[in-house]
Amino acid sequence: MLTYAYSARDASGKTISGVQEALNEDNAINTLMTRGLMVLSIQQKAGGKTMAPRGKVNETDLVLFTRQLATMVDAGLPLVTGLTALYEQADPKKQAGLRRIVGEVSALVQQGDSFFEAISKHPVVFNRLYTSMVKAGESGGLLAEILDRLACFLESAARLKKKVKSAMTYPVIVLCIALSITTFLIVRVVPVFGEIFADFGAQLPAPTQFLLDLSDFIRGNWYFIVGGIAGAIFGIKAFLKTERGRQLWDRYKLKLPIFGQLIHKICLTRFARTFAQLIRAGVPILEVMSIVGDTSGNYVVEQAIKHVSSDVEKGDHLTNSLSREPIFPPMLVRMVGAGEQTGKIDTMLEKMADFWDEEIEATLNALTSLIEPLLIVVLGVIVGGIVIAMFLPIFKLNDVVSNSK
Repeated sequence: MLTYAYSARDASGKTISGVQEALNEDNAINTLMTRGLMVLSIQQKAGGKTMAPRGKVNETDLVLFTRQLATMVDAGLPLVTGLTALYEQADPKKQAGLRRIVGEVSALVQQGDSFFEAISKHPVVFNRLYTSMVKAGESGGLLAEILDRLACFLESAARLKKKVKSAMTYPVIVLCIALSITTFLIVRVVPVFGEIFADFGAQLPAPTQFLLDLSDFIRGNWYFIVGGIAGAIFGIKAFLKTERGRQLWDRYKLKLPIFGQLIHKICLTRFARTFAQLIRAGVPILEVMSIVGDTSGNYVVEQAIKHVSSDVEKGDHLTNSLSREPIFPPMLVRMVGAGEQTGKIDTMLEKMADFWDEEIEATLNALTSLIEPLLIVVLGVIVGGIVIAMFLPIFKLNDVVSNSK
């Protein structure tokens, strides 16, 4: 971005001056004109380019941007005016990434690009689903409605992700606490008892001896253990980033007890809601299948969608194609069949997505209620087992002393 010093006259005839960030001089002038200012003079400030903060655009900022832009466009404001307003209101520190992206998109639109072409240059922020719906909205003159639907869709997706994360937060915290307590007991407390038991001069009970040996091993080889754990984590992450690793992990996730069904429903919810939004926006069916496959989030579902897309391209009915893929449940196939007959596939898929959302929420609530007591029991067993193993020689003190004699 470049910084320009300008002098301009506002609607009341008052002369004002200030600075404006823009990609070039024309962009700066257009931005000032959209604010109702008549530019008298403008000049780039000494120092050349100012590096715009890179920053990331989080889901909340993207939803807010989409919702506000939809409201402005629906109110009759020109697209450039809306983008300029959103650029100016974005916090330069907290929303640096959003501010930079909106500024660049606004500049491209002012230069004559369509909104679709402008956001397509930022695929990291605006994925294929977003750009395809915007393209369909611009082509049909329904940009405000499409942006509003996009905002609703993004909110639903973010809400589902938040539910899953919140459900997993408690177990992760408890497991970390359990691991920390166990490590502290083995590294700090057990050696103290070991020094006491060493004076007995007798053979200790098996659980106690095992803990003492484990404590000695961990304290003597902690650097190898830490290095091995770190290496294993790094290796697993690197493998999962490969195509083969992703395929194996996605297949395995669907076979997990309890969690496999939950992941399956989450993938189906994403499939149904995305499909419904794209169909409702007027995106061609083959392009819809391609986008839905890319955004499914699971390799098995993605491959199934590709097979369905291939069958549909050959002229087969969507219902018949879906029925041949076991990943899609019979209820979904019947709902899609009813939608094909009535011409309301989007409505049927929306109902299926809402139904699965309710099931996912119920499953997460049940898991949270079940995991809490289980984790408490596990933590009690681990800590209690260590304590009992350490006090076992004291409980059998007479036997230990008699054996030593």
